Amino acid sequence: MTPAFIPSPSQSGFHLGPLDVHVYGLMYVLAVLAAVLITRRRWRAAGGDPELVYEVAMWGFPAGLIGGRIYFLITTPSQIPDHWWGPFAIWKGGLGIWGGIACGVAAGLTVLYRRLDPSDVRRFMDAAAPSLLVAQSFGRVGNYFNQELFGGPTTLPWALKIDPAHRPAGYTQYATFHPTFLYEIVWNLSLAAFLVWLGHHRRIRPPGLFALYVAGYSGFRIFEETLRVDYSNHIFGLRLNFFVALVLCIIGLLWFVAIQREWSAPSWFPRLHPRRRAAPPGPKPPPPRGSQKKPGAGSGTRVASNKRSAGKARPR
Repeated sequence: MTPAFIPSPSQSGFHLGPLDVHVYGLMYVLAVLAAVLITRRRWRAAGGDPELVYEVAMWGFPAGLIGGRIYFLITTPSQIPDHWWGPFAIWKGGLGIWGGIACGVAAGLTVLYRRLDPSDVRRFMDAAAPSLLVAQSFGRVGNYFNQELFGGPTTLPWALKIDPAHRPAGYTQYATFHPTFLYEIVWNLSLAAFLVWLGHHRRIRPPGLFALYVAGYSGFRIFEETLRVDYSNHIFGLRLNFFVALVLCIIGLLWFVAIQREWSAPSWFPRLHPRRRAAPPGPKPPPPRGSQKKPGAGSGTRVASNKRSAGKARPR
């Protein structure tokens, strides 16, 4: 009896007229659309202007692509295609999620801080947190079509069959592997649903949901990095991204606690308290009526007292 397994796609793209469409790239387009639609709805429900989401996405998405590619080039230079266009070949995969999130969020915050008060920026971050997890899930579907980012060999019923051409060195004798991209999809969607529920049923100080997004996603990546067998640099026998995920998970948890308890945050985190706006320039407003003393009021007694004092003889 042949064991059950998940088949891999026979091809990673299709032709649309003269265009060669790669599913990996198509999934990123769908990821952006999903993130924009979800964030617009949540930000409108929070009382914000939904049109602002378009401007944030216009800057955040390209910045995320650039940051993700730079992270991949720095951490896995041996996986770059051996052509002059190799560093730019994002259609073949090779986007580091950590670099993508960091640069995308940084670009988005730059736009937000020019449009909103700091307190509203934090509320926007909470509105966007679940949508980022949904977008990352779309990206993992692209990994499935590229037959990449899978785990070690397994014969579980949900094992993923990988073609020999995509099996890493040392694993060519195995046919089925852990579908770690599928595990991550399930986790991301579950975490997104939990953040939405938490925001509706508990009073969470913003950007607490975003901090939980950082901690929750990174926490799962700690587990995922122990399963994956694709190429990676190692430190002390563990994959580089294991340590990145560990550090970010701890930071996310501490950040969440600091937000909820209103601790003083480091300067490189969004401020926990809104900045006080300076008073607009111009003449000072007059004091309220009745608060000013009438001219001479209270001064007559003082003058008379001084005269009486002056009339007395000084003791010799």
